[in-house]
Amino acid sequence: MLVAAAVCPCPPLLVPEVAAGAAPEMDAARAACLDALGVLAAARPDRLVVAGPAEPEGRGPFPAGTRGSFHGFGVDVEVALGHGEAGERPLPPSLTVGAWLLTRAGWDAAPAEGLGVGEPLEPERCAAAGRALAAGTGRLALLVMGDGSACRSPGAPGSFDERAAAFDAEAARALGEADTAGLAALDAGLAEELKASGRSCWQLLGGAGAGAGLGGRLLFDQAPYGVGYLVASWS
Repeated sequence: MLVAAAVCPCPPLLVPEVAAGAAPEMDAARAACLDALGVLAAARPDRLVVAGPAEPEGRGPFPAGTRGSFHGFGVDVEVALGHGEAGERPLPPSLTVGAWLLTRAGWDAAPAEGLGVGEPLEPERCAAAGRALAAGTGRLALLVMGDGSACRSPGAPGSFDERAAAFDAEAARALGEADTAGLAALDAGLAEELKASGRSCWQLLGGAGAGAGLGGRLLFDQAPYGVGYLVASWS
């Protein structure tokens, strides 16, 4: 049973060492993420699953204790996802950012594990994966990583697309209202065109939250660097 969820963006720029001189620009996003994690802890879950978009080599489950690093961004920062014996595969970038957030928050409310989700995954398969997670025993919390469109400005990674703002606005509304049907209705093809990495994980959350009766709150909605970053909490 899903008892709480936190939705956070996953740019490595959330990590101050990676952002370097631009670190203060992400202070509000970091603070919102920590607030969302506080809602997770207050729900007293039995387990936490951190779900984030991943390339093929980073998909599937990651046990507690799996490590990730930001060495590829030129900084000597390593993190572990909870406590345990690390598996053979390192965390994909999105789960590494999630593990960093949990470490920064001093997470100890429940054992944590990871799930790398393929962004091309069809909406119904995403929802089915969420339903399967929620059907397990115990009180489940989800930390859902993923970004909105990357096309909000001419300098954005995906260049400017006039459809991006409306896509992000609808995702923000659905996440802020815990509207599981609204999440299911997000257009997967459009999300891919807009380089919105959070679509699959948001729809996984929609599947997990269907019928759970949770309420939502939007904590952050901005597009620095032309990328939509959303933070929401469900409880």
